[in-house]
Amino acid sequence: MGVEQLGLMFAVAGAAVASFMGGCGSAIGLGIVGRSATGVLTEDPDKFGKIFLLAVLPSTQGFYGFIIAIIVILKLGLLGGTPLLPTTVQGLQIFIASLPCAIACFTSGIHQGKVCASGVEMAAKQPDAAMRAVIYGVMVETYAVLGLVISFLIIFIGIKI
Repeated sequence: MGVEQLGLMFAVAGAAVASFMGGCGSAIGLGIVGRSATGVLTEDPDKFGKIFLLAVLPSTQGFYGFIIAIIVILKLGLLGGTPLLPTTVQGLQIFIASLPCAIACFTSGIHQGKVCASGVEMAAKQPDAAMRAVIYGVMVETYAVLGLVISFLIIFIGIKI
């Protein structure tokens, strides 16, 4: 790899980091809430519908990281045609611009899993309270969405190649 491809390497690394960290945050969050959900369903399988949304809510962060990775790939023209070769500085800009989504999604996925696990436990005792518990999970989600939006705006609009 020549020095002229260093920018491309940094940019692709940014896409990989956003996708990887968003996916890891979701996986950890899903593992946390999944343990609570399976415990509740062991006792009362009829609560599946009540706790399903809580159980899958932490999966969205992985999608947000994936979206940023796709945006970087599209920006670089890697899906067809002649790929753009960003300068080293532009590649580093894309890498750094991917970090808000990566870090927000990793962190919020884990904490959303914890909040949703508590919501599952609450719904086990008070089934009518499940939707109120979803609201707390969505509040954590807000910060993943903000990370996604800021990364999107910087990459798609703010960095010219």
